[in-house]
Amino acid sequence: MNTKLKCLLLDDELPGLTYLKMLCEQIPEVEIVKTFNNPEKLLADIPNLDFDLLISDIEMPGIDGLHLAEMLDNKLVIFCTAYKDYAADAFNIDAVDYITKPVKLERLQKAISKAFERFHKPDAAKKFIQLNTDKGKTLLYFNQIQYIKTAVSDSRDKTVLLVDGSFLNLKNVKFDTLLNELPDPDFCRVNKKEIVAVKAIKFFNHNEIVLHHLEKSDKNSTLILSETYRSDFLKKVKL
Repeated sequence: MNTKLKCLLLDDELPGLTYLKMLCEQIPEVEIVKTFNNPEKLLADIPNLDFDLLISDIEMPGIDGLHLAEMLDNKLVIFCTAYKDYAADAFNIDAVDYITKPVKLERLQKAISKAFERFHKPDAAKKFIQLNTDKGKTLLYFNQIQYIKTAVSDSRDKTVLLVDGSFLNLKNVKFDTLLNELPDPDFCRVNKKEIVAVKAIKFFNHNEIVLHHLEKSDKNSTLILSETYRSDFLKKVKL
């Protein structure tokens, strides 16, 4: 288990950023990866950074902290701001905590502890993932998923078939992000464009997977099992 949370710090005011860094350096659970005083520079750097937690101001020129947090794929966020007005918005995007300035060490320590607890919460206890969809933010429960595939309209989006036969369009999410969140024994990628729930499978052969789900033509839905993912798939269906 990781004993430290890898952390980014963001505040457009340098004195505030310096003070926040000084506080974090006194908290054993935190490893500071990098500090930023410009949200756009942080966003540009994201693909090259390995981190678990962002501690961020909210009111900043360019991109505000709330919108920036929404762009991060399932990273923990703690807001530190001089304004109380954004608290409801912060918790609507599942922020770990909301601290009003001036930040005190004890208060920051409490927020970090909450982030640490959430980060190390056993996957078995997790039953859903919160995602952006074409209908707004949605809690997608794992036991409701039959399969997930690349959306026809936009390859950055993903379409989910639910157990009730309805479809949900997930906005701008990668397969790797989904696979990191989905319970590993219950889901498997079967080709470049599709993930299937093991329980949704009726039968399969070397190249094809047939689901219980019936399409409008009364034929069972089928997925292609590609060679790249076949070995992993066979291990899971034999468990």
